[in-house]
Amino acid sequence: MGRGARGRRAATTVALLAATVTAALAAGCTSGGGPGDDGRGAPKESEQGASPSATGPSALAVKIDNAGPARPHTGVDAADVVYAEQVEGGLSRLMAVYATRLPKSVGPVRSARESDLELLRQFDRPTLAFSGAQKKLLPLIDKAQLRAKTPGNAADAYFRGPGKPAPHNLYLRPERIVPEAPGQAALTTGFRYGAAPAGGTATDSRTVRYPAARFSFTWSDSRDRWLVGMDGSPATTDGGERMAAATVVVQYVKVRESAFRDFLGNNTPYTQTVGSGKATVLRDGRAWDVNWKREKAADGTSFTTGDGTPVNFAKGQVWVVFARTP
Repeated sequence: MGRGARGRRAATTVALLAATVTAALAAGCTSGGGPGDDGRGAPKESEQGASPSATGPSALAVKIDNAGPARPHTGVDAADVVYAEQVEGGLSRLMAVYATRLPKSVGPVRSARESDLELLRQFDRPTLAFSGAQKKLLPLIDKAQLRAKTPGNAADAYFRGPGKPAPHNLYLRPERIVPEAPGQAALTTGFRYGAAPAGGTATDSRTVRYPAARFSFTWSDSRDRWLVGMDGSPATTDGGERMAAATVVVQYVKVRESAFRDFLGNNTPYTQTVGSGKATVLRDGRAWDVNWKREKAADGTSFTTGDGTPVNFAKGQVWVVFARTP
C-alpha cells in the first residue's frame, strides 16, 4: 500500500472517530434518567447554545429566589401564575409566569432547574429569565423549546438592587426582553376560570411543608383572597403589600433525584409535572379534593372532581405549590 493511500485511510479513521465521539457527547447531554417527554427537546429542535426564537407572543417565566435574604419580593404580585417547588437542601424556589401584565421589575432572580424545562413545555416557546444553572444543565436548556434570557445574553435587562447582599439582589426589567404583555392567550396552562364547583369544605388555612421551608395560605373575607405566608411570616411585596392569591392549588407530584447536584453536593430534586395524581384546590374560602392530569409535556394540566367535572379557578392570581405525593 502506498504512503498516500495509508494517509487517506488514517485521515478517514480519525474523522470517523471524531464523528463517533461527537455523537456520543451529544447523546450524553440529554441523558439523566428523566421521563420520556420531559420538556428537554431533541437536538434537532435548536442548535446548542442558541435558544429558539418565539414565533408569536409568548409568556415570560422568571425564576425567583425564595431564601430569607431575598425577601420581600418585587413584581411577583403582578404574575398570573406562581409555581413553588422544592430545591436543594429542602428549600423552596418560585417561578412567576407573566402574560396579562408586566411589572417594572421582578426579582430577585436566581438559577434554573431541570424540572423547569418540563413545566414550561406547556407554553408556546416561552421566555425564561434566570441567572445561571448547573453547568451540565446548560446544554439541556439550549435544546429546550424556549428563549433563555440571562445576564450573559441580555445584560441590559438586569440590574443589582440596593439593600440586599449578593446573590439575592439581582433584578429583571421585563420590558427589555419582552416588549409587551402577550395576553391571556399565552397562558396555555389548561386552567379553567369561572363559577366554583359544587361542594367543597369550608377552610380557613392550609400549610404545605418542605424539609426546610413552608408555605401557608390563610383566607381573608375582606380581600376575598388567600393571604400568603412563607416560613412562618407574612409574605409581602417590596412595597409592603401582603401577597395574596385568588386560587391556590396544592398539587401532589412525584419528586425524585435528578442527575444534578449543587456545589455542596446536595442533589437537585426533580419535580415531575407530567402524569396524574391528586390535588387540593382552594378558592372562595373552601377546599376541593380533586384529580389532576397532564398527559404530555406540551399539554396543560386539567383538574377535575371525582365524577370528571372540570374544576374552575377564581379569576385572579393562581399559586401552584408542588408537594411530594404522600
